[in-house]
Amino acid sequence: MSTLRVTAEVLTVHEHPNADALELAQVGLYRAVVAKGAYRTGEAAVYIPEQSVLPAGLIEELGLTGRLAGSGADRVKAVRLRGELSQGIVCRPRSLADVDLTRAAADGTDFAELLGITKWVPPIPPTMSGEVESAPDLLPWVDIENIQRYPDIFTPGEPVVLTEKLHGSACLLTYVTDEERVYVSSKGFGAKSLALKEDPRNLYWRAVRGHGVAEAAARVAERVGARRVGVFGEVYGAGVQDLTYGADGRRETLGYAAFDVSAEIDGRVVWLDPAQVLEGELPLVPRLFEGAFDIERVLEVASGRETVSGRELHLREGVVIRPAVERYSAVTGGRAIAKAVSPAYLTRKGGTEYE
Repeated sequence: MSTLRVTAEVLTVHEHPNADALELAQVGLYRAVVAKGAYRTGEAAVYIPEQSVLPAGLIEELGLTGRLAGSGADRVKAVRLRGELSQGIVCRPRSLADVDLTRAAADGTDFAELLGITKWVPPIPPTMSGEVESAPDLLPWVDIENIQRYPDIFTPGEPVVLTEKLHGSACLLTYVTDEERVYVSSKGFGAKSLALKEDPRNLYWRAVRGHGVAEAAARVAERVGARRVGVFGEVYGAGVQDLTYGADGRRETLGYAAFDVSAEIDGRVVWLDPAQVLEGELPLVPRLFEGAFDIERVLEVASGRETVSGRELHLREGVVIRPAVERYSAVTGGRAIAKAVSPAYLTRKGGTEYE
């Protein structure tokens, strides 16, 4: 899940092809449906992204009572309005009436705290939870931003790799060579430097033991001369999320696919190509495209049917975009990495979003 920032943005306004009283306000490559005439191209307004949780007063002010997602009808979710995908909310809250939003857009001011907007945290089912312990040696995963919000992470023509983004639950494993110690965690616990104590009932430990992830990490550490190796994989199947890829998370057929590897070598943490260090060691997420970066091509590949099962059982969640050669991005302030999510995935009915 990407970081939450509620910012002022300079808009580009487009006609809505199916509604005379509506328009489309564009932020990055996102478009949000707005009332016709409310905004003009070049003007600034506040953009509230998906997965934001709004306070009751702001919901009422924006006329969204009973129209948002979640049990509290307070969460922003992508919807289709008169046939057009609307992602996020564009607005000018009364509490910011005296704020120069154009200046705030240039400064990158974050209004989340001022507006009382928080980031939605998915629930944790019992099989994904457990007793935890402090794990300062755990190698962390990173939040991945959406390429539609930050389209300048990559430059046109830059060599990139697109891998399929799986709808499961992220499993973090760190192998520490000098202690021969294994830490296993979820994305949520890992962000707090907490690891799950081993439990045969726990989803992540079952995946790690069932697929030999710790042993693979130890072999990688020996080959590259690392003090620590982190293997990041997606655990999937029935009972994990609504998209199953033909696997069953409640049985021995629990699915697992590694999507990234990091290593501490000579005191510095670097990211390694999973296809180079884990090919033949572990199941890997499918590579869908390698070539020049083109945003239209990326969005095209993000949609379609899943390829994990080999049977196209259901829709594809999306893709993760990486440069062919790992590099820093000034846009993210860290790794050059992003995701693109399928509109069909965002608007599917009955979906689960456990972390």
